[in-house]
Amino acid sequence: MKVTVLGLGSMGTALAGALLEAGHETTVWNRSAGKDEALVARGAARAATAAEAVGASPLVLACLSDYDAVHGLLDPLADELRGRTLVNLTSGTPEQARESASWAVGAGIGYLDGAIMSTPPGIGSPAVMLLYSGSSQAFAEYRETLASLGDPVGLGDDAGAASLYDTALLGMMWATLGGWLQGVALTGADEVEAAAFTPVAIRWMAAVNGFMSTYAPQVDAGVYPGDDATLDVHLGAIEHFVHASAARGLDPALPRLLKSSIEQAVAAGHGGDGYARLIESVRAGGRA
Repeated sequence: MKVTVLGLGSMGTALAGALLEAGHETTVWNRSAGKDEALVARGAARAATAAEAVGASPLVLACLSDYDAVHGLLDPLADELRGRTLVNLTSGTPEQARESASWAVGAGIGYLDGAIMSTPPGIGSPAVMLLYSGSSQAFAEYRETLASLGDPVGLGDDAGAASLYDTALLGMMWATLGGWLQGVALTGADEVEAAAFTPVAIRWMAAVNGFMSTYAPQVDAGVYPGDDATLDVHLGAIEHFVHASAARGLDPALPRLLKSSIEQAVAAGHGGDGYARLIESVRAGGRA
């Protein structure tokens, strides 16, 4: 497959490298010179202009700094892109993705918006997810090629879905790492090394995964049985988290934030419900 990669930052370089490794005829272009030398040495074709790069392949991957950069580069090249497929792997918002898809459809361009759930060193591994949304036809046609970059996960025709999932998943990552750091600090205050605590924490995450699978249908149904543990029980347990953090001189902001959300739901009369009830507070902007 002939593929073009526009943008050779660390991620774009990794994408082009994975395509070359998989045997694809890869054309590369970058606004500033010099970033393509290692790729050209590996067999990539250097395009002198973005228009030349677009014209070289039916499949064009863009990985630029932001959506303004994408449109600044590609809007003038709409005629060259017509009849080709653009996969936009630039980080942005769901709204930007949908606007870009609308522009592409109007210009006769196949469009997929993508989210890369990895850092550059992971690109090319089947263990890594890349999320795609937009043209189902384009995804089906180029799925095998996109698999050179990592496991391609299709999320349907809404071009904003990949960015939406990306934002939600990163939120989970930050929340999880924040909780882990609080746990490391808490146990570390009693002279437990992070390397000793972390394997136990990772094992505990398997149970947390089970909670999510249990709670997901409850959230969809709007019914929150307290079969495993009620919010009253959670409130009593989280008080220990707040106390232990404060007693060791740690920042209590995270424990207090978590406690506050449970307290609000209990005060509103939901103490007998399960933990998934807190989705209603999130949906209501923090009001129980």
